[in-house]
Amino acid sequence: MTAPVATLLDFDGVLVDSEPVHLLAFNDVLAPYGVVIDEREYAKRYLSLDDAGVFRVALSRAGRTLREEDVRALVAAKNPRFMARFEASFRVFPGATELITRRAARGPVGVVSGALEREIAFALEKLGVRRAVTFIVSAESTPASKPDPAPFLAAKNILRQNGHAGPAVVVEDSLGGIASAKGAGLRCVAVAHTYSADELQRAGADAVTASLTDLTDALLESLG
Repeated sequence: MTAPVATLLDFDGVLVDSEPVHLLAFNDVLAPYGVVIDEREYAKRYLSLDDAGVFRVALSRAGRTLREEDVRALVAAKNPRFMARFEASFRVFPGATELITRRAARGPVGVVSGALEREIAFALEKLGVRRAVTFIVSAESTPASKPDPAPFLAAKNILRQNGHAGPAVVVEDSLGGIASAKGAGLRCVAVAHTYSADELQRAGADAVTASLTDLTDALLESLG
């Protein structure tokens, strides 16, 4: 009997349309420093980083030196700003709920993201699929964020600890997310929610689809 294929899903930009909300919240917190991130720069430089990584890079580029306690304070200040907007304008990509439910019936499902666990848990509860997700790897879970492979290496370790001996496939939307998955030795399907299909293919995606509704079990399991 063929071993089930685990599905490892990114969160922001794959399941929920939240990147514009993150950008607004980052700029709220950066405003006192005179720093503004525009949409193009955010997509090019910051999209796959966790909150701490965004603040480190943005303020370093502005010539600021931050202590780790300063970074933690900025992350803490951003979260309520993000959550207020996220709760008021919650947008999910078509097919997200169905994808999680369908894949959970066929094998373990993990969410592997640079978002905070509170943000991920809120969305999964709102979608009614929290119990379908076996585990979450959030920004708090690993010492390094995407594009480092650490988040997906952590996911592979959790799968092993849970007795999953089968393969796994990643669903991502960002260039850094693809790099993270490939660095962890995983195959990756990219959804063209954020970048063009050409950009995702050049970044190393094993397959690209236009939307979550195009992600068939046959495609995912052929890669897994």
